[in-house]
Amino acid sequence: MTSLVEVATFWPSEITIDDHQEALGLTDVEVRRYRRAFGLSEVRWDPSLSETDLMLAAARRLSALAGQEDRVHYVIRGRTVRSPSPYPLSPLQDVRQALGLPHAQTFAVTEHACASGLLALDLAAMLLDSDPDPSALALVLAGEKAFSRRTQIVPGVAVTGEATTAVLVSAGGTRDRLLAYATQTCPMPKAGLVMNDEDYHQFRKVYAPTLTKVVHAALAAAEMRVDELAMLLPHNVNRLAWIKLAEELGLPAERLFLDNVPRTGHCFGADPFLNYRTVADEGLLRPGDRYLMTSVGLGATFSAMVFEH
Repeated sequence: MTSLVEVATFWPSEITIDDHQEALGLTDVEVRRYRRAFGLSEVRWDPSLSETDLMLAAARRLSALAGQEDRVHYVIRGRTVRSPSPYPLSPLQDVRQALGLPHAQTFAVTEHACASGLLALDLAAMLLDSDPDPSALALVLAGEKAFSRRTQIVPGVAVTGEATTAVLVSAGGTRDRLLAYATQTCPMPKAGLVMNDEDYHQFRKVYAPTLTKVVHAALAAAEMRVDELAMLLPHNVNRLAWIKLAEELGLPAERLFLDNVPRTGHCFGADPFLNYRTVADEGLLRPGDRYLMTSVGLGATFSAMVFEH
């Protein structure tokens, strides 16, 4: 069964929303709403670091990768922004070379926007399952550079950060086993990183019911109920949206992990993995606990994964 061998993270420098208010184009009233209602406070940005730097910083923290480079058959990146660099430049290929993985099949997926991190993990599971070498590993990378204001803020929803994650995946294992994955796309032809009022109205209309449906679908596939979840690790958009959704799911507030929302902001597809690393480091997961990761991509794709620690 597909397992997470190790999850490593990198958090760039901390910048407060107040200090970046002008660059984000927020009014004083909007800043107060982001802080008080959404629970957003700091965001992780470092203008001196490139896309390559951010990915390498996370990947080089994988202790299980050292000396096992030849076992990594796949490097998969889950992206939100489709074209970060002009052809033929490729930060992902630079990372592959820097990590000593020239033999690994390497590609990125963007079709699920901020849910592409979970999509990449699902693809890694399928590739490893069909790989003739049972010792093969996959490296899944998530998180990216917030180059401009268009990628630094989702108006009225979240502020985006640059924290990144590197996930080493195997086809077998006894810890952090992948039990189920569910995803649903609600086609919105005009939706993207920048949406007009009509797009946002439609997105908000389908958001809660669709994500609730997908969470229940993942739980059903894992043959479990909401009350059996030890922890839900969400995408870090804002506290208000998640508190309301937890109520709809019937999930106790103490099982919803929101501590990173004010510390990182919404870091594209890296959020659920950032949250996993934090709860694992803080001892909030016990062996045998089942937990769920979620992510939503504008466009709009809703995804959920169930694991057993």
